[in-house]
Amino acid sequence: MERSSTLLVHFDKGTPALANEIKLALEGNDVVSKIDAMKKAIMLLLNGETLPQLFITIVRYVLPSEDHTIQKLLLLYLEIIDKTDSTGRVLPEMILICQNLRNNLQHPNEYIRGVTLRFLCRLSEAEIIEPLIPSILSNIEHRHPFIRRNAILAVMSIYKLPQGEQLLADAPEVIERILNSEQDPSARRNAFLMLFTCAQDRAVNYLLSHVDKVQDWPEQLQMVVLDLIRKVCRSNRAEKGRYIKIIISLLSAPSTAVIYECAGTLVSLSSAPTAIRAAANTYCQLLSQSDNNVKLIVLERLNELKSSHREIMVDMIMDVLRALSSPNVDIRRKTLDIALDLITPRNVDEVVLTLKKEVVKTQSGELEKNGEYRQMLVQAIHTCAMKFPEVASTVVHLLMDFLGDSNVASAVDVVLFVREIIETNPKLRVSIITRLLDTFYQIRAARVCSCALWIIGEYCLSLSEVENGISTIKQCLGELPFYTAVEEGDGADAIKRPQQINSSITVSSRRPAVLADGTYATQSAASETALSAPVLAPGSLVAVGNLRSLILSGDFFLGAVVSCTLTKLVLRLEEVQPSKTELNKFCSGALLIMVSMLQLGQSSYLPHPIDNDSYERVVLCIRLLCNTGDEIRRIWLQSCRQSFAKMLADKQLNETEEFKAKAQISHAQPDDLIDFYHLKSRKGMSQLELEDEVQDDLKRATGEFTMDADEANKLNRILQLTGFSDPVYAEAYVTVHHYDIVLDVTVINRTKDTLQNLCLELATMGDLKLVERPQNYTLAPESSKQIRANIKVSSTETGVIFGNIVYETSNVLERTVVVLNDIHIDIMDYISPAICADVAFRNMWAEFEWENKVAVNTVLQNEKEFLNHIIKSTNMKCLTAPSALDGECGFLAANLYAKSVFGEDALVNISIEKQCDGKLSGYIRIRSKTQGIALSLGDKITLKQKGGSG
Repeated sequence: MERSSTLLVHFDKGTPALANEIKLALEGNDVVSKIDAMKKAIMLLLNGETLPQLFITIVRYVLPSEDHTIQKLLLLYLEIIDKTDSTGRVLPEMILICQNLRNNLQHPNEYIRGVTLRFLCRLSEAEIIEPLIPSILSNIEHRHPFIRRNAILAVMSIYKLPQGEQLLADAPEVIERILNSEQDPSARRNAFLMLFTCAQDRAVNYLLSHVDKVQDWPEQLQMVVLDLIRKVCRSNRAEKGRYIKIIISLLSAPSTAVIYECAGTLVSLSSAPTAIRAAANTYCQLLSQSDNNVKLIVLERLNELKSSHREIMVDMIMDVLRALSSPNVDIRRKTLDIALDLITPRNVDEVVLTLKKEVVKTQSGELEKNGEYRQMLVQAIHTCAMKFPEVASTVVHLLMDFLGDSNVASAVDVVLFVREIIETNPKLRVSIITRLLDTFYQIRAARVCSCALWIIGEYCLSLSEVENGISTIKQCLGELPFYTAVEEGDGADAIKRPQQINSSITVSSRRPAVLADGTYATQSAASETALSAPVLAPGSLVAVGNLRSLILSGDFFLGAVVSCTLTKLVLRLEEVQPSKTELNKFCSGALLIMVSMLQLGQSSYLPHPIDNDSYERVVLCIRLLCNTGDEIRRIWLQSCRQSFAKMLADKQLNETEEFKAKAQISHAQPDDLIDFYHLKSRKGMSQLELEDEVQDDLKRATGEFTMDADEANKLNRILQLTGFSDPVYAEAYVTVHHYDIVLDVTVINRTKDTLQNLCLELATMGDLKLVERPQNYTLAPESSKQIRANIKVSSTETGVIFGNIVYETSNVLERTVVVLNDIHIDIMDYISPAICADVAFRNMWAEFEWENKVAVNTVLQNEKEFLNHIIKSTNMKCLTAPSALDGECGFLAANLYAKSVFGEDALVNISIEKQCDGKLSGYIRIRSKTQGIALSLGDKITLKQKGGSG
């Protein structure tokens, strides 16, 4: 049977040493050979060998050695050998060891004494320890601190043994006396730790009698003081007022480890505004540390404070933003996430000014991730402007300089921000349009061009704006036609020339694109990278404009957008241009551009012809300009913009409703008692203690103390592991934390016999790991035992825990095994609904390599009912707007999103259609970065999609 070990050494299983070889080496006089032989013996013992024949050899030839390394290895050997027989009695040959240990404890060399004392810390046999007690106590007052600190640890370990109080009855008094006179920091720390562990009242009295000096104590001792305070305050909350003062005083300690622990202790013990503000200030100071891991941990603590004490954290927002000085992208992202939740009308101007400065810094181009950081800043400014429209005017013009950014994602965020601001801030329309027309030629990405063209088509309203818009587009398209037809004799040159031109232009192949609803579409589009410097093209004597370059690369989707924009501008020109001649001139110019585009698309000049969708769209625009009507004009000039405004309004409404829903969650009953601040007795209480008492009362009133301890929910998590007829009954209460699972197993002996060596043996399947092996227990007849097992979780996937209970009885020699029911860990415990932008969803969908496709198989016949059932079953958030799901068309496509506690993303797309017989058919596609979450979520959906309670 496996035994516990206090020692771990790496063992190479290549060629195990033989016992005889080890014995011969130990008997020799060569020190190096003896050291090597001792190491081999220790490794063999750790790997299950017994080697009983070596003991006498070691006693004879190794014990007398004066070499320090051999003596250290000897102590390791003595630590791992069996010192008792099968009945638990100490082996008689151990008497030989006692004399050697006593000699070591009185050895003139400090190292030998110190390592022997450390060895005694791991010894649990009272019969061996008892003769050594006087020697141990004599070392407590040795002149060398190394010996004193190890002697104190040895006293603590012995006192904690079952017979410890008999062996060292006056140990707490001795250690307290030593503590008062000790000067060495480590020895003082060990002495205080001994009192804290074995005589808590003495430790508390010592702390309270030296309150004024705590600030001057060494770092190690201050850390133990904080542990003591946490323990005392958990058991006696009424006492915490005076301890909080000690923690506040320690916040000025020079050690960063101490002040970090102080801040954490303050937050866990008190909700008083003064205490929370002090903790938040401390965390903000720690953001100046150079270690990125420290910064991420501190930001996580600040994020937790933000959730529970937002009103205090609002004042700290500028201190938090100092972390943006770190070049690490993860730190910057986390900092911005925290800051965006703390924005108020009072601090928004200051925050936006800081973000603008950071945007300007990214132009230096020193860091490789400047583009990604700029994108994060643009998104942050966008969020600020949406919450507080009055700041939009201060940032929109600065950001428009980045429409031509080489980082396409950043440029897309800028143009989307501009599109939203121009709709929600009518006063900025004229200046935005003017700036956009001035900078349009700088844009090099197809997606940014498309959005910018839509803005030009919708928001150019005056005569000068419309004419400028048309002329800007014409300039960017260059001279027409897009290519020059050549004679047949020059065919070879015609083939070479396009290839030469296109060599510097990115030509994309047809690839599936993901539309807003998550479905696929095929389109020819230029890859979304910034274009290289413009090149000369046939039919043109000047440098190619951005639109011309993209269209010549085969991006006819952009060509269709250009056609639609020109159509809108010409239709609006009819309303504002009194001169028919000018109107006809612009109209014919637009028609010429569209016809040239169709001509290019149908020629053999480009490797890919124009796609059908773009062709039909351009033809539609030509027909509209040739024959317009009032209804058509209303649809093109008003309906598009109205739809966009409605989309923004829906988005705002959803955010408002979510905020209200969170605010309405009640944790207390209306008839709960509340203590009133002004009616409380203030006798002998400091302001901090009074604040703390008031906050405790508020917590009690709002139900925060009882929020987690919901007894009704506990019953749902109890799993029966054995049958009622089994001799041992077992049930488990499963608690799932973020990174670990705790099993509280209740084991009941239902027999009339005493069960010996009862052991709960567990094994796991999936990414679950047992932290510790459960111990052996003895269970009296009809008694019960609580056994706790910790299991670490490393990824989001369904895991299984299985095992047995093994025990022996006095009248049966064989061991009895009771097999337990399997415990299935549900993926739903790890994922929670989350929100992400459509662009981010599509990027992740294209990037993630694991896909699980589940066919729809359900008795439900309503598309929305099925969607809601899947959302409820998978604990995910529907990203598709409710307005997009309205109406009855027999088809539904929606995107769902969730995030796991490990930071993994889970993407789901549902595409269903109602058949003629009323049944639903289609597919649910799941994508993730890791295989586990995709498979586990697919299994969950397959199990739950039928409907009903299943």
